[in-house]
Amino acid sequence: MSDSIKTVDIRVNPPYQVHIGGGLLARCGSYLLDAVGMCHLAVVADSTVAPLYLDTMTDSLRQAGYPVSTYIYPAGEAHKNLDTLSDILEFLAAEHLTRSDCVVALGGGVCGDMAGFAAGCYLRGIRYVQLPTTLLSAVDSSVGGKTAIDLKAGKNLAGVFLQPSAVLCDTDTLRTLPPHVFADGAAEAIKTGVLSDESLFALFDTDDLQADIGEVAARCIAFKGSVVEQDEKDNGVRRTLNLGHTAGHAIEKCAGFTITHGHAVAIGMVLIARAVEKLGWCEEPCAERIAAVLRRNHLPTSTEYTAKELAEAALSDKKRRGGTISLVIPRRIGDCYMKTIPVTELEAVFAAGLEG
Repeated sequence: MSDSIKTVDIRVNPPYQVHIGGGLLARCGSYLLDAVGMCHLAVVADSTVAPLYLDTMTDSLRQAGYPVSTYIYPAGEAHKNLDTLSDILEFLAAEHLTRSDCVVALGGGVCGDMAGFAAGCYLRGIRYVQLPTTLLSAVDSSVGGKTAIDLKAGKNLAGVFLQPSAVLCDTDTLRTLPPHVFADGAAEAIKTGVLSDESLFALFDTDDLQADIGEVAARCIAFKGSVVEQDEKDNGVRRTLNLGHTAGHAIEKCAGFTITHGHAVAIGMVLIARAVEKLGWCEEPCAERIAAVLRRNHLPTSTEYTAKELAEAALSDKKRRGGTISLVIPRRIGDCYMKTIPVTELEAVFAAGLEG
């Protein structure tokens, strides 16, 4: 099943395009010729994605005339670390990539983060493109230029800002995802509705997300693109995209990353929505409405970790600034704002959100 191709322009410097639709992997060579021209392409993929899509993609690249090298690393968040980054950098050097060449990230958010970070480090920065194969990476991490790896102290603590030269989102890959992986992306798409678009949020409560996947992805990407255009380096309005992430990252860390990002963010959204209702920080209660939509899309809405455990884990979160931390607060569905609190109050906020 193939969608008509939708294109979203991301107006940063330099600008790039996100193409969304079915069958793009088999046609990626022609798209990359338009985006980066002829050069040596170094494709990075993990051990889960490579057997599924690498041949289709590299066949298209070679038919377009590209010289292609490939690097496959073990799948999983546990490998999003300095060791894997080092291995990718050594691979790029061994393949003699130059500043005019390009890295291609084929896979989910972990792959995009690491391949993008490697591109940003190698020769002080070369180009890269994103070919997301999960809903989570399509609607979130593939757009906006954030790249990172995890450190022992926490998630995404080392990285660089480097915008991709192009993003190709083949929606056919999204329709074959395991249910729990698809749900991870649904969490970020639902987050977009809570942040900015009540009509998008309502769609998750009434329609089949799989059937509307191209439209949903395009709307989420267009919203994220508009935010990135205003705040490329994450110092202002872009921080609102972290709705549910302070608690979500803490849950991931407490669980040793056995809880996936989208599932953790789902819990984090409900936790903060419940907290702000109890603390009087919202205009219209929405926690139970958010929770119902998340449950409809096979996502969790609660955690067994205590407020103390979550607060301690969140203290290493990169959104902490000195003695304060910024939280994204849902005023109502489709309208959120930033609130900065002392880190000493974070445990109490989490406690309010955990109360039934």
